[in-house]
Amino acid sequence: MSGGADSLGPELLAVVARLTRWATSNATMGVTPAQGRLLAQVEASQPVRIGDLARADHCSQPTMTAQVSRLEGRGWLTRCHDQSDARAVLITLTSAGGTMLGDLRRARSAVVKPLIEGLGPDQRRTLADATRILSQALDAASDSGDPRRGDEN
Repeated sequence: MSGGADSLGPELLAVVARLTRWATSNATMGVTPAQGRLLAQVEASQPVRIGDLARADHCSQPTMTAQVSRLEGRGWLTRCHDQSDARAVLITLTSAGGTMLGDLRRARSAVVKPLIEGLGPDQRRTLADATRILSQALDAASDSGDPRRGDEN
């Protein structure tokens, strides 16, 4: 990584995406990556409308409705009517969905653990510092109310 302001963002996003894909493909999971991503999106935004989930996942509302229905059928998501808009439905994570999401995160984390253990102590401290800094930056971006920043996906 070069570390320049112009290249750090794209390099960081590429490495994070690569790590996520690698961990997902090497972990034993009971759901597809898309289903795991949907559970995480609902957890982060619940209660949330299907249209908002579709926009966040860059898919059509009918596609998202089908995905939600599949996970609802497994007992991981639930729908309820929006009290402020009788036409709208809100999606929330069930207790079983939260358990599944935790299992997914532990499975992926277990795959990443040997990579982290293979780092030297100084590298692990640097990685811990970078993780904390990125988490704080994302928290601040989410709190700013700017829809282009934070927990969009």
